[in-house]
Amino acid sequence: PKTPHSSPMPDSSNSLILKFLVLKLGQILNEGKTKQIFELVDEPGHVLVQSKDQITAGNAVRKDQMEGKAAIANRTTSCVFKLLQEAGIKTAFVRQQSETAFVAAHCEMIPIEWVCRRVATGSFLKRNPGVKEGYRFSPLKMEMFFKDDANNDPQWSEEQLLETKFSLAGLNIGRCEVDIMNRSTVAIFEVLERAWATQNCTLVDMKIEFGVNVHTKEIVLADVIDNDSWRLWPAGDRSQQKDKQVYRDLKEVTPEAMQMVKKNFEWVSERVKLLLEPKACGRVVVLMGSTSDLAHCEKIRKACGSYGIHCVLRVTSAHKGPDETLRIKAEYEGDGVPTVFVAVAGRSNGLGPVMSGNTAYPVINCPPITPDWGAQDIWSSLRMPSGLGCSTVLSPDAAAQFAAQIFGLSDHLVWSKLRASMLNTWVSLKQADKKLQACSL
Repeated sequence: PKTPHSSPMPDSSNSLILKFLVLKLGQILNEGKTKQIFELVDEPGHVLVQSKDQITAGNAVRKDQMEGKAAIANRTTSCVFKLLQEAGIKTAFVRQQSETAFVAAHCEMIPIEWVCRRVATGSFLKRNPGVKEGYRFSPLKMEMFFKDDANNDPQWSEEQLLETKFSLAGLNIGRCEVDIMNRSTVAIFEVLERAWATQNCTLVDMKIEFGVNVHTKEIVLADVIDNDSWRLWPAGDRSQQKDKQVYRDLKEVTPEAMQMVKKNFEWVSERVKLLLEPKACGRVVVLMGSTSDLAHCEKIRKACGSYGIHCVLRVTSAHKGPDETLRIKAEYEGDGVPTVFVAVAGRSNGLGPVMSGNTAYPVINCPPITPDWGAQDIWSSLRMPSGLGCSTVLSPDAAAQFAAQIFGLSDHLVWSKLRASMLNTWVSLKQADKKLQACSL
């Protein structure tokens, strides 16, 4: 094994932490322009991704040393992968290991760069004369490029990718796999676009790569996502761009110019940390008519937890104690925390309508329907007097999801969990269909 890889530790650190930080490196599995991939002797199935202090452009036609770039790139990519993983996107990222390296699942890389564009700029304009810079793509514009430095990474069509019949880590890359990568790229872009919008930054375009996890045989987001991977325009203004394009555009590489490039990269690596912070912390307050509905309410609380939303359970009856119901309502209206009320009442639902008529906050009815009188009871949640806007959702999971969609309008972290959940549902259906077709054949 090569020299152990460790990060500097203060003298007081105990040996357990030190052991965790010192890794036995095996052979170099791959080396690119900006990073090295090492096998990990004591962690089968994991690799170390070590960044370099090198910046390149035009397939390394231009390359320079930039002191500190490895640490900046590693910080950026670790934050981006944490954001995506917390949302529920499957990635190869395991943990940040040191200032300049992270541990990832060992993947066989699919040699395609997936490029996703929101705004037309760069090479797209050269390949599509007549399209003005700034043209906005809705839906997003997808392109793919075969990784081949000798031929300047030629653009490929889906048909070319399918006809190449790649097989990586025992997985054949066919229609199902290409569709999954396509869908995943769009979802990943949208999650990061929404996150950067909280910093008043436009994510203009982005390139990502996928790999096949050698153990699970799953397609996951792999490689890195750092300031070489995207175009970022603060306030949507190209003249303020903070990404590697600044380096590409340099007429002459001078120490002063490299300092400016480094300053931009540092700005991004500091800002990217802020993307992990929620912008607004909301809560769900579940009001139940009696404790006999507790099991139903606990399901709502559990589902809220999966979106990272705080959920409070209260007992009150709008029929038997309307004054107390309105006092509880006032308690949650008075502290300035964005709140969604969920009314859980069987038989005749007085809670939802009374709450809806007396608060400007959203109210969701989620009545626990019983087999005997359920068909009649439901009307007390559906047919409302004028001026009442409460919605009715029967499933506890769906009530939490609806509350999450409300909070997702102002909290990018909640929105990203919803977006990743949509993607994962789509992927699981696609894989189930592929499996069933294979059985039928």
